[in-house]
Amino acid sequence: MALGFKHADLTELIIKAFYTVYNALGYGFLEKVYQNAMAIELRRLGLDVTQEARIVVYYGDEVVGEYSADLLVADAVIVELKAVKRLLPEHEAQLLNYLKATPYEVGLLLNFGPRAEIKRKAFDNDRKGSMRWMRPTMGNGK
Repeated sequence: MALGFKHADLTELIIKAFYTVYNALGYGFLEKVYQNAMAIELRRLGLDVTQEARIVVYYGDEVVGEYSADLLVADAVIVELKAVKRLLPEHEAQLLNYLKATPYEVGLLLNFGPRAEIKRKAFDNDRKGSMRWMRPTMGNGK
């Protein structure tokens, strides 16, 4: 891969795990099944994985929302999983908002649909400097 992307080697491993799980399970399961299988496969590859990683969104000093990213891999890449017919712009927007609300800069959107789909998103922390609502709360409530 080595195209100069941030976390290129890590995202390559995540995509490898995605295809391994997709080829084994195919299409038609609930998203949670794929999440569990991905966590198992990523751990087999020696990666640290947090499932349902907590994302807290602030407005000023007030909490205005809380979400869970499907997977946080190696404390570096947010992975959002879908099991839909096809990815839609709102799925990409969801991942991009997760990146905006956290100190993480790279995310993968992986769809276990009738056809495997992968979208890579990045949002550089330098662009987040003026976002006063961003706080570094992420992971298991830490």
